Amino acid sequence: MLDRCPGALRLRTPTLEIRRCPACGADVEVFSNDLKVECPRCGMIVYNDIQSCVQWCKHAEECVGPELYRRLKSGREG
Repeated sequence: MLDRCPGALRLRTPTLEIRRCPACGADVEVFSNDLKVECPRCGMIVYNDIQSCVQWCKHAEECVGPELYRRLKSGREG
């Protein structure tokens, strides 16, 4: 039996993805648990398309922890 849900693995242990800023084309580092990141070159906000089980699973808070759960549910960073 699994200790935790494998669907939340990228939230608990973030992975890095490099995205292009839509405004200036710079590389922007976005971690899988970031909601949004500011481009280091121009300041444009680059949003992450987080679609996770946190939105619907009744065990999500227990699985990812209360702090990350509240941040993802509220849609706010930090």
